[in-house]
Amino acid sequence: MSRLLRALAAFGALACAVSVGLGAYASHGLDGDAARRVGLAALFGFGHGVALLLLAPAAGARLRTAALCGLALGVLLFSGSLLAAVFLSAPTVLAPTGGMLMMLGWLALAVDALRR
Repeated sequence: MSRLLRALAAFGALACAVSVGLGAYASHGLDGDAARRVGLAALFGFGHGVALLLLAPAAGARLRTAALCGLALGVLLFSGSLLAAVFLSAPTVLAPTGGMLMMLGWLALAVDALRR
């Protein structure tokens, strides 16, 4: 497995670990809109983290590797933007770009699956 694919799998595992903590904090330490945003960031981080952890070791084709990179970058931008809004009072301007990257990543994975 290439260094990039190992990094994507490790990022997936790390995203899951951080997401568990964020989910707990959203449930027990935050209220209202802040809890909703952090909970959503945790949900997307965990789900996509599991996908990266499971899909990266089997990736070989360039399309699949690019799709996984899109998922990872999408999680960073989407979840990161929501977290920055809560903890740093930053605008969520990067969330739509992150969401689009995640959607494109999943579509690319679908194309890759059909091509195999």
